[in-house]
Amino acid sequence: QLQLVESGGGLVQPGGSLRLSCATSGFALNTYVIGWFRQAPGKEREGVSCIRKNGSSANYADSVKGRFTISRDNAKNTVYLQMNSLQPEDTAIYSCAAARYFCSGDPSIYDYWGQGTQVTVSS
Repeated sequence: QLQLVESGGGLVQPGGSLRLSCATSGFALNTYVIGWFRQAPGKEREGVSCIRKNGSSANYADSVKGRFTISRDNAKNTVYLQMNSLQPEDTAIYSCAAARYFCSGDPSIYDYWGQGTQVTVSS
């Protein structure tokens, strides 16, 4: 069955970096766009970034532009989110999701979701 599994979260100090991975299985990754979302306690789920099927382009939320970079390796069935200059407000559970047709910050268009990985930014 189709699965997405996130990894790479953890505790990091402000200004630090983490790289999240979204390992996929059960489908051809190059037939889906992949989005990263995050949800902090008491807040709504927020779209962070999305990458198109062939990796030719990506979208970013204003809050992470210039700090986060999304990439994909279709041969390895994995999508990455490199997060630099992390700040306490980046603390959240980060999840990846697959959508069949187009990138969007609207979580309702995504068909499949991973369980999420916790990112905590604190000194």
